[in-house]
Amino acid sequence: MSKSGITEKPDPLKPDPWRVPVATAQIPDTGLHRDLQAAEAVRHAIADVGDLREVLSAQASFDVTPKSGGRYQVTGRVRARIGQNCVVTLEPMESDIDEVVDVTFAPPDQIPEMAALIDEAEHSDGDTPDPLEAIENGVIDLGRVATDALYLAVNPYPRKPDAVFEPVVEAADPEDHPFAALKALKVEPKKPGKKQPKDK
Repeated sequence: MSKSGITEKPDPLKPDPWRVPVATAQIPDTGLHRDLQAAEAVRHAIADVGDLREVLSAQASFDVTPKSGGRYQVTGRVRARIGQNCVVTLEPMESDIDEVVDVTFAPPDQIPEMAALIDEAEHSDGDTPDPLEAIENGVIDLGRVATDALYLAVNPYPRKPDAVFEPVVEAADPEDHPFAALKALKVEPKKPGKKQPKDK
């Protein structure tokens, strides 16, 4: 989001602002639970990457559950309080985010196959399956899951409840009307002069 309040995609060249890696090899068969709380430095980084004015708080609660085929389902919730600027008044304002998360991670070799199935379903009447996220180097980054959900939930046009847009009203110019140009081009008719006597 820009400082004026318009959402933009996070800069892909900047590093992930919140890293909470979980190795899949350490996830028990019964799954695991993680409660995350972003420290001040992390919140500054989230704001910088997402081009937000500020992130006052950010926390997440996730359950990671093993599935068949080496997949893992991550479910939970992301909550945050962010600082934005009202698009109407440009005054600072704060917004709350409460986003539900439900995403499935899979080994990288399953991603192309799933992408093909999604593309095929989009051209048919069948239900489109949910896309999969790739497990990178045997790790699921819960911090990235949290920030992705946060950025997607940001209101691109934040507006204070009592903000009213009042367009600038200019006084009507009497010369500003459809026939003004014609009036300017109008030539005054010549006044008839005295007739000269004819020669006899």
